[in-house]
Amino acid sequence: MTYKYSKPTLLQAFIPIIFLIIALFVNVRIFGDASLDGSNQIILMLSAGVAALVALKIGYKWKEIRKGIVHSISSAMSSIIILLLIGSLAGTWLLSGIVPAMIYYGLMVLNPTIFLFAACVVCAIVAVATGSSWTTAATVGIALVGIGTALGLDPGMVAGAIVSGAYFGDKMSPLSDTTNLAPAMVGTDLFTHIRYMAYTTVPSITISLILFLILGFVYGGDAQPVDTQEILTAIDGAFNINGWLFIVPALVVYLIIKKVPAIPSILSGALLGGLFALIFQPEVVHAVSGYEQSSWESAYVGVMTSFYGDVSIVTGNAIVDDLLSSSGMYGMLGTVWLIVSAMIFGGVMEVSGMLKRIAESVISVVNSTGSLIASTVGTCVFFNVTASDQYLAIVVPGRMYTDTFKEKDLAPENLSRTLEDSGTVTSVLVPWNTCGAYHANVLGVSTFAYFPFAFFNLISPFMSIFYAYAGIKIRSLAEAGGSSTSEDDFDNP
Repeated sequence: MTYKYSKPTLLQAFIPIIFLIIALFVNVRIFGDASLDGSNQIILMLSAGVAALVALKIGYKWKEIRKGIVHSISSAMSSIIILLLIGSLAGTWLLSGIVPAMIYYGLMVLNPTIFLFAACVVCAIVAVATGSSWTTAATVGIALVGIGTALGLDPGMVAGAIVSGAYFGDKMSPLSDTTNLAPAMVGTDLFTHIRYMAYTTVPSITISLILFLILGFVYGGDAQPVDTQEILTAIDGAFNINGWLFIVPALVVYLIIKKVPAIPSILSGALLGGLFALIFQPEVVHAVSGYEQSSWESAYVGVMTSFYGDVSIVTGNAIVDDLLSSSGMYGMLGTVWLIVSAMIFGGVMEVSGMLKRIAESVISVVNSTGSLIASTVGTCVFFNVTASDQYLAIVVPGRMYTDTFKEKDLAPENLSRTLEDSGTVTSVLVPWNTCGAYHANVLGVSTFAYFPFAFFNLISPFMSIFYAYAGIKIRSLAEAGGSSTSEDDFDNP
């Protein structure tokens, strides 16, 4: 059956967006950080309802709206599977000692004369290992702020180094929810997204590290040696830390380089993590199982729990205990819920033509690839400031600009990279954004104090714009082998 629709006006197209922004503002104000636990997902679904009412008003039938929602959700299914597997990988890598080993050796690089540089590097390592800037800030970050302050360094500088390293690791880690969310929104796969994002991210962190080196030598030359022995002793006492553990991440990196599809690569890493846990950490596996006596059943339960549930390693050191925890697949369900809710909203907005109408208003003033990517960056920053949530700063612009990038013959990884270069990293620079409020509270340093020293977060959006106007690493659809939105391509980096 063919239906007759009227094209939405710009005002009609913005009604769901305006509702979303206002509702999120109220929601974050009431729930604070807890808005990430589910209330933001409800707001997304309510906004989808508003969008559906507008769509019905302009002539769309519920059957077509529902079809758009189903299509939108189905396009993200491969990413959802990958996300669940990454939860398992994080759990088994914790249980096997892989993540603790990364943190252990990362902490050993600390040197008072290059403290800011080292703090950024350590936080980057921890964030890559855990996939979370929030966890990094709440654990190692707190310790580094205390150490840096005791050494007489400006807390804003220290917090800026922590935030820079944490967000670099968050961006580049396949364990990160935003790193999974961005490609899911635009129709590319995880590892293609990470590889393409490296072109702008590596120069940004390199410049940032140089700046931290300069600051460190200016302000940290008279600092005394930093004692991290308690943390190292706690990790070493809980795990059998050795270089053999790095075989597993090295193998996963090798599979990624060889372009093995994402799902088997991550599944292999998770399974090997469980095997290495049995080989190198049998006592930890037994403790996690909860069994009184060690047996094959306790080994099975311990490893299986790391795949799907909560794993917490008790060392007696509060900082280490907070760091060494995982929730397996279960811990990813909130992000899966967010993706599904976002795809419902995006599906209605897309099938009704409202996203296209908004994009057309932007495209009307866009006359080059540079101005298109600059507009995308501006839109992401706008949503971080107005919607107060980094996920929405990725989701909404991602859905808005997907078709426009295709029409301009730009591969989707251009868009996913831009979303992360702007939407992910600038969220922590906005005091009323959930990310900004969280990091300021956890680190005990105001957003305005660390803002000028969060070099990586400040440089990244401009790096993305610079690449666009200079025509550096701007991939066309032809170079990418055509559209990357097919189901097979999600599994084929």
